[in-house]
Amino acid sequence: MLDQHRDYVLRTVEERGVRLVRLWFTDVLGNLKSFAISPAELENALEDGMTFDGSSIDGFSRIQEADVLAIPDPDTFEIIPWGEAGASEARVFCDIHHLDGSPFDGDPRQVLRRHVRAAHDEGYTFYLAPDVEFFYFEQPAPGERPTPLDEGGFFDLTMRDAAGDLRKQTIRKLEQMSIPVEYSFHEDAPSQQEIDLRHTDALTMADSVMTFRLVVKEVAASQGVHATFMPKPLQGVQGSGMHLHMSLFRGDENAFYDGDDPHQLSPVAKSFMAGLLRHASEITAITNQTVNSYKRLVPGFEAPVHISWARNNRSGLIRVPIAKKANPLATRIEYRSPDAACNPYLAFSVLLAAGMKGIHEGYELPEEAEDNLFEMDDAALAKLGITQLPQSLSDALRTMEESELVQEALGEHIFEWFLRNKRREWWAYKEHVSQFEIDRYLRSM
Repeated sequence: MLDQHRDYVLRTVEERGVRLVRLWFTDVLGNLKSFAISPAELENALEDGMTFDGSSIDGFSRIQEADVLAIPDPDTFEIIPWGEAGASEARVFCDIHHLDGSPFDGDPRQVLRRHVRAAHDEGYTFYLAPDVEFFYFEQPAPGERPTPLDEGGFFDLTMRDAAGDLRKQTIRKLEQMSIPVEYSFHEDAPSQQEIDLRHTDALTMADSVMTFRLVVKEVAASQGVHATFMPKPLQGVQGSGMHLHMSLFRGDENAFYDGDDPHQLSPVAKSFMAGLLRHASEITAITNQTVNSYKRLVPGFEAPVHISWARNNRSGLIRVPIAKKANPLATRIEYRSPDAACNPYLAFSVLLAAGMKGIHEGYELPEEAEDNLFEMDDAALAKLGITQLPQSLSDALRTMEESELVQEALGEHIFEWFLRNKRREWWAYKEHVSQFEIDRYLRSM
């Protein structure tokens, strides 16, 4: 099968007149990286990989062990649907290896591949479908606040709808790159958008999220617009999340479905949810990795704050959507805290690790929290045993540092590097004096 995929890639490059093949991978923080090779080098790359200097990539090799090997995954080959006419380019995602061929422990894609294989060995396939939110703004000048393109709200269709046209162009490009879209619409905040991707396996979806972010930005930039996945770019309105619909399948059967249960949730689903809830605070630094992420996770703006679950309550961390026509294949859970600024390979890895821990240890699912948690005081929440997600990047890192689950999930290399990098980000934020502080304290103190 692998030889067939390689042959298909080589044949397509020749038939489509591809001039450059871009080898894609990410650093530990989820920044997309790339270098290009000529078609003449592609067969060798598919066979033996391409060596490059890993010390130039954040979170990769140290200077004394610099070189690593990028091995293209032929399943991810796609023609890039933009660029110069008559000079086609293609992309292929790579797994990063040591020069001896062993998996490189600083490669986020290898981390997710390891967890996917472990679940597969137990008979499970991990599926995800993200609802990705983002903003369009006018091109920002240095030091200026972002300027929305419109003042629309949920599902609005405005005259001369520039955002709607950009979404439409984005969807066409995504579908050209074999990424199917389920929904798209204007979100609640001014100039905020949502595009929902159709569910697929975790590794494919992580690749798709990386591609999605680039396509959104490329299409916007081509029209002189700035697209951003910053979690909270505007004060006083909701931020942008990446709600994740998740399920486990055994072959063609949904392991989360149980027709005899009142919520149609199987014991596997309940233990998986219990694992997510118990380890939620530990994994939040990965699913919400920026200082700005925690400006979104506050009460009153539709983002979760409390570690709880419910069927139709959007104030909790996990929602269990009601499947249309009680379709067994549509039974799933929605994990609502992540944002699209995360590294999807690492985020999906820790989510799967937490859920599988719940299954392995037989965690019991807490009672459903049906009330609006935003309207309850601390005493009432404490009585129900409901705690909160970390309230800052610093809190999240402190909790992550003590987590055996996250260290095992990421491996020591990425775990230690991530903590060091994000502590530096927090320290830089702590040293910054904001306009808020100047306005509030300069004259009154």
